[in-house]
Amino acid sequence: MPQDTLLFAAPANLVVSLAAALFGLLFGSFLNVVIYRVPKMMQRESDNYVAEESGKALPHTDRFNLMTPRSCCPHCGHRITALENIPVLSYLALRGKCGACKAPISARYPAIELLSAVLSFVLVWHFGSGWAGLATLYFAYSLVAMTFIDADTQLLPDDLSYPLLWAGLLMNLNGTFVPLHDAVIGAAAGYLALWAVYWGFKLATGKEGMGYGDFKLLAALGAWLGWAMLPTIILLSSVVGALVGIGLIVLAKRGRDKPIPFGPYLAAAGLIALLYGTPISHFTLALLG
Repeated sequence: MPQDTLLFAAPANLVVSLAAALFGLLFGSFLNVVIYRVPKMMQRESDNYVAEESGKALPHTDRFNLMTPRSCCPHCGHRITALENIPVLSYLALRGKCGACKAPISARYPAIELLSAVLSFVLVWHFGSGWAGLATLYFAYSLVAMTFIDADTQLLPDDLSYPLLWAGLLMNLNGTFVPLHDAVIGAAAGYLALWAVYWGFKLATGKEGMGYGDFKLLAALGAWLGWAMLPTIILLSSVVGALVGIGLIVLAKRGRDKPIPFGPYLAAAGLIALLYGTPISHFTLALLG
């Protein structure tokens, strides 16, 4: 590539990546809505199904989805205005408190917005702003949503994991990330790998070591990154999970018998593998000889 082309390429890529970060900041606000509302939508649907089967009146008849009703303070019901919904800035301006009742607002809201912005910048810088780069944004946003939903509820919703799986297969129809053959085997192998671990642990101990959502999430990661990346993802998620688990037990004095969701570690491993999986795999194989 000519020298003058290289000089213009980096600033252009920086501008596009910064634009992606701004979009990520805005989309992070929507991710907070997804994280909060999807579990409630699932619970409401379950409550209505049980009531309908038993011939009782439906407990939830009002509209409740990702768009309706408008966001409000969970303490006083104050509806969030547009000026109070500016990512990060509104939180700082309000000093982390509701504008009406002054109840504290969780710092997790701006943290998720910033996380979404950083991931957007890194992914577009790394993969560009074409179809591959845009696809990785969907990949990352889905994993962020599932991470925090699993951390809150120990659930990985099918409404998020199945679209992620199918999107991975569709993106690899033309080998965007891996050949389609590797993607299909990756999806099947990802599911079966944790399915086997689940049943092996249950037969040995009589307890459930993980949920079915973990199978589907690893299947989705296999669909995006291929079967060859699965050992790296499992290794990374185990290492991250062990470190975080030990930290929670030592620093937060979390009981060892209290279950720790595995989904966030799979999600973190998936993002790491997307960006650096190939060199990590080569390094691991070199260590193993």
